[in-house]
Amino acid sequence: MKGLVSAIQFITILPVGKTGHFDPQKMIQYFPLTGIILGVFLSIADQIFLQLWSMPVASMLDVVLLTVLTGAFHIDGLGDAADGLLGHRAKGQALAIMKDSRIGVMGLAAIVCILLIKLGGIMSLDAHRSLLIVIIPAYARSSMLFGIKYLNYGRSGGTGYALFEEKLTYSSFWGLLIPVFFSFFLGWKGFLLNIFFLIITAGIIVYYKKRMGSITGDMLGAMAEVVEAVLFLTVSAGSVI
Repeated sequence: MKGLVSAIQFITILPVGKTGHFDPQKMIQYFPLTGIILGVFLSIADQIFLQLWSMPVASMLDVVLLTVLTGAFHIDGLGDAADGLLGHRAKGQALAIMKDSRIGVMGLAAIVCILLIKLGGIMSLDAHRSLLIVIIPAYARSSMLFGIKYLNYGRSGGTGYALFEEKLTYSSFWGLLIPVFFSFFLGWKGFLLNIFFLIITAGIIVYYKKRMGSITGDMLGAMAEVVEAVLFLTVSAGSVI
C-alpha cells in the first residue's frame, strides 16, 4: 500500500497518505494502477461535464482536469524534453537545456500540439468512451516502466534518478495487465489499442536510445504524454475502421 501511496503522490496531486512519503523502488510497479485511478476520476468528471456542456466543451475540460490532477508534472517534462531533444544539439547540451526550468519555443510548441491531439482524440470518442478514458491514462503511465527497464538514466542526479537505482524486473509490470484486461471488452478497438501502445512505446525508446543513449525524468514525462495523446487519437480513429 505504501508503494501505491508513493506513486499517487509522485505523479498526481491527489491528497493521499502522509505528505512527503517517497519510496521510489516500490512505487514504480503502481504507475499503471495510478493511471487507472486518474482515469476513474476523469471518467466520472466527463459524465458530469457531458450533462452540462456539449461534447467539445466537456472534452476540453477533460484535458484541463487531467493536467490539473497530475500537477502538469508530465507536461513540464514534455516541454523540457522537447527543448533539449528537438534540433541538432549534442547530448551534453541537450541535457543542460532539459535541466533549465525556462521553456523555449520547441517546448511550448510540443505542449500545445500534444494537448490539441489529446483534445481531438477525446472529443472524437463515441462507443466505450468512459472505459477508454479510464484505461488510456494507465497505458500512458505503463509506458514509463518500459523506459525505466530498457534505458539507463542519463544524469548523475535529478528527479528520476532514484527510479533507476535498482534494475526493474518483469514482475513489476503486473499493473499493465489491468488496462490490457479491460481492453478485451473493446473488441477490435482493444486489439488496436494494445498494438499501437507497443509500437509507440517501442518507437519512443528506440528514438531515445539513438538520440541520447539514455533517458531522464523529463523524457519519461514526455513519453507518458505522447503515448496518452496518440492513443486517444488512435482509438478515436478506430471508430471508423
